[in-house]
Amino acid sequence: MYLSSYNNYNEMKSILPNLIILFFTILLMSSCTKSKILNAEVFETSANGNQLSQLSEFPEADLVVKISILPEEKFQTITGFGGSFTEASAFLLNQVSKENREKILEAYFGESGARYSLTRTHMNSSDFSLGNYSFAPVEGDVELNHFSIEEDMNDIILMIKDAQVISKEGFKIISSPWTAPPWMKDNNDWRGGKLLPEYYDTWALFFSKYIDAYRAEGIDIWGFTVENEPLGNDSNWESMHFSPEEMTEFVKKHLGPKLKADGHDVKILGFDQNRDEELKKWVDVMFADDKANEYFDGTAVHWYAGTVEYFPEALQYVIRKAPGKHLINTEACIDAQVPRWNDDTWYWSKEATDWGWDWAPEKLKHLHPKYVPVFRYARDIIGCLNNGVDGWIDWNMVLDRQGGPNWAKNWCVAPVIVDPGQDEVYFTPLYYTFAHFSRYIRPGAVRIGFENSDENLMVTAAQNPDGSIVVIVFNPEDEAKGIHLVLKEKSFESSISGKAIQTITIKEP
Repeated sequence: MYLSSYNNYNEMKSILPNLIILFFTILLMSSCTKSKILNAEVFETSANGNQLSQLSEFPEADLVVKISILPEEKFQTITGFGGSFTEASAFLLNQVSKENREKILEAYFGESGARYSLTRTHMNSSDFSLGNYSFAPVEGDVELNHFSIEEDMNDIILMIKDAQVISKEGFKIISSPWTAPPWMKDNNDWRGGKLLPEYYDTWALFFSKYIDAYRAEGIDIWGFTVENEPLGNDSNWESMHFSPEEMTEFVKKHLGPKLKADGHDVKILGFDQNRDEELKKWVDVMFADDKANEYFDGTAVHWYAGTVEYFPEALQYVIRKAPGKHLINTEACIDAQVPRWNDDTWYWSKEATDWGWDWAPEKLKHLHPKYVPVFRYARDIIGCLNNGVDGWIDWNMVLDRQGGPNWAKNWCVAPVIVDPGQDEVYFTPLYYTFAHFSRYIRPGAVRIGFENSDENLMVTAAQNPDGSIVVIVFNPEDEAKGIHLVLKEKSFESSISGKAIQTITIKEP
């Protein structure tokens, strides 16, 4: 008995060093394996009901897509994402309860929400106003002695101030005029017509006074577009026409010098209409000489030229023509539609039609088929980012169940719909879709490169100022897809649902 125990002891003693070596080898291998797994979080919005939901379990998928992130490939610096302060939205926020007002503003600007960082508003009235108005209503007042922003005080300015209180990092504001007051125009009308040359200096002074008046209210204007949709809108609502040459002349000789003389450090963006072939003609003129380049800080575009096309070739043309300048999408919405109340399914269905469904000329009909509203947002924003756009702004933040108020009855959809009479709020799937970008890709982020093995899966990636990496994936197909995400020597395995958009955040690249 004692001899047996002694022999067992000696055997154990002899193999103990090997067991210790084996233990530490397994521990080291385990440690190495863990070190090669990316520290990532996944958030998804999908047709199956996810609403910017953080995932810990993933759907099964037969197909696996490899996405390699290439942070050494750097592109444009991101200015921001957000929506627009319109009189329609501000008016509606005044109609709902204090609780719902705060809920909506927190959802857009708060740390728990979409964290909007780049916004827009209209200078003078737009179609999404309750009626026509100008800050210079007195005819012949060329010195603008009667200039006043009183019309904005109790709605737009109040909304902006409330948003400022909620926003931790703050946000930039771009302001756009739909028209000068009728008395400055050749047709003396809110709609259509052109700015009379004798009022070029007065109209430039208008911009300068607007900056001063808003600043007096504690609101800084980061940038201007010279004119919203200078090609016009068939005189359906406020508009004022410019040719590329006329706008460039106004900026070079009047607006740019006036803002500079008055000490205003503010961005000037030209064009501000659809990003189709017309865009190329405008940038050819805008950036044709050194003087124009001195005052134009970039180009503004809209998405209404097509529901399924984001016009990458035209965007790339602008980047080549004006390298280092801003290229910002300043307006987009589900247009020519009355919102569907509490009907998430509609936003994931191929049922929406836009203005071009009825009005586009036959040669352009193919750009305006029926489309899925969520898909239009996801496809367009990713496509824009991958082709040089550094900022993307939605249109109205809040509309009612009719798609207004809009004095011209130009009904549209917003990410948040309210019923003031019942004091109810509906956050549409568009809200969650857009938040995938605005919440996670922060101002100052740099878009980075990637390789994607599946041409039907849309991808974009950016690295934030804090070093974190954001990867956004859009799957328009019905079936889930596996994702093998690779960053340098590390990887992460997950999957994305069918009909879904997903944000993957990597905190320790």
